[in-house]
This record gives sequence, structure tokens and C-alpha cells, in this order.
Amino acid sequence: MQQALSFDDVLLVPKYSDIESRKHVDISSAMDAENKLELPVFASPMDTVSEVAMANAMSKHGGSAIIHRYNTIAEQADLIGAPVKAGSFVGAAIGVTGDYLERAAMAREYGASFVCVDVAHGHHSMMRRALAKLREVLGDSYHIMAGNVATCEGFDAVASWGADSIRVGIGGGSICSTRLVSGHGIPTLASVLDCSRSTHDVKIIADGGIKTTGDMVKAFAAGADFVMVGSMLAGTKESPGEVLSSNSGKKFKVYRGMASSEAQNDWRGKSSTAEGVSTTVPYKGSVEHILNDVAGGIKSGFSYTGARTMAELRAKSTFIRQTAAGQVESSTHIMRRY
Repeated sequence: MQQALSFDDVLLVPKYSDIESRKHVDISSAMDAENKLELPVFASPMDTVSEVAMANAMSKHGGSAIIHRYNTIAEQADLIGAPVKAGSFVGAAIGVTGDYLERAAMAREYGASFVCVDVAHGHHSMMRRALAKLREVLGDSYHIMAGNVATCEGFDAVASWGADSIRVGIGGGSICSTRLVSGHGIPTLASVLDCSRSTHDVKIIADGGIKTTGDMVKAFAAGADFVMVGSMLAGTKESPGEVLSSNSGKKFKVYRGMASSEAQNDWRGKSSTAEGVSTTVPYKGSVEHILNDVAGGIKSGFSYTGARTMAELRAKSTFIRQTAAGQVESSTHIMRRY
């Protein structure tokens, strides 16, 4: 039986470094010949994560948000147009059935820099048909992100069908229950390592299971060009939704998976088998301090390998597997003592 490692199972070996300042580290990553992100992070296309305020904040810090598709075409158009008019680099999510071609055409018209074909299982005949039709509508030069996939076989297939970048990871999200419901999935790090073997010149976005900036650095070292996060950004001022208060005065916001019963009922009026949950997370204030910490943490990770660029990180990195005791030691384990 094949073994699959998760982010917590491994560490990167510190290497000789002559980097004297994080200012000398360039963590940018190119999406294509025309566009690159100074902060290689995407905000997930979820209705409790990515709308106008998050798109503007992500773009301001060098990243990008993908406007979710759980709305009407007109509503999504307004959500895309507002950050685009403010100069933000923003994407738009679409599906593989129904009005996806109209949404794609609208997204391009309203200035979205790319579309994201947003489905749970991208290694599928419906993805193949959708990408073929999208190329007819959007042409060959417009950037199409697709996914999700979990294997190199799936990655190669979606790449050959016309995707420019692919989300890698199935079942690893903090509010995703796909692995519990279906019994399917692969730890995201193992998926990224597998997909990095592909000979296709298509970008890898590690999506799911990323809890810390250390996980991001591990994903980049494994071959990811970008990471996508949801829970890390949820509960902030810029995430959609009201700030709620408990009886004790603690503030919080709703964070939910788009395959949860609550989300399905809200956006399509019915619910099929739920593969996500809805919960609340503490209110975190402005996302700005989170994004600053993310940039600093990634740069710190690069410096421990002595890498100034993404390419150097991949070339120099060495992974080791840690034991369960090592995982405890790697945590802030003083919290376990008292």
C-alpha cells in the first residue's frame, strides 16, 4: 500500500544561508507570461472569504482573490467590477454546467484577469467538456485555472484539456468532509509532490490543509507555484458576513464550506449530500496583519534554506520525515504543560 505524507509529517532541513535580510528574498511567482503575484497566495472562492473587500486587500499585498460563484451572474459581475475598477488583480469562479459559459464571458468583460473552474473533482469528463467549450469562448490566451485534482494522472489530464493552472488537493480543507463522506482523498503535500512530476508547463496551486506559513513553504518546496487558503483569511474584517457577538461578548463570524448543507440551501435552495460543514471562527480584525505575517513567514522559510527565489527553494530543499514525538517538539509544546 502506498504511503502518503501530510504537511505535519515532514520538515525541511535547514541549509547554509548568506541571506542577511528578508528584503533580499523574492517570493513572487508568475501565473503566466504577463502576470505574477508578489505574494503567491490566493483567497479561496467561498462566500465567507472572497468578495470585494478581500479582493482589494489581497491585491494590495501582492496576492489575489477569486470571487465566488454562489450568486447570480449580475451579482458576481458587481463583485468583480468593483475591485477591478480599484486596480485589483482578481479572478472569477465558474462551474462546469448551467450558466458557466455566460459567467466566463461576463468575467472577461468586467475585467477579471482569469477564471477558475471551481469543482470538487476536476479529473472528470464534465471538466474536459467545459474546458473545450471555454477555450472556444475565451480563446487561447485567456488564463483558465481549473481543479481540483489529487494525482499526477489527474493533473496531466486537466493540463492536456487546456488549463493554465491547476488547484491540487482534495479533501484537505478545514471545513471539508469529503474524505469522511466519500472515503477518497490524498494529503495535499503528497498530491503536490506527485503532481510536480508532470512535464506539463502548468502552474500548481496547493489547495487544502494549509494551516501555517510553514505549510506554505513546504508546499512551495514540494513544487507548488502558489497556495490557496480559506480558513486563514476567514473571520477577518474583509471576509463577507456580519460580525456576531456571543453572550460573553466574544466576536465571531460564520465560515462554511460551499458543499455544506447551509451553503447549498442558500445558493440553490436545496441540499444534496453534504461534503462540508458550517461553523464560526473568532473575529480577527483586519486581514492586513495576517497577510503581512504570511509574507514574513514565507520569506523566513526561504532564508532557512538559503534560497532567494522560488526556483532556488525547490532546488535546495531537502525533506525529512518526523515522528509523532517530533511533531510534538515542533509545536509550541509549552502549551501542553499547563
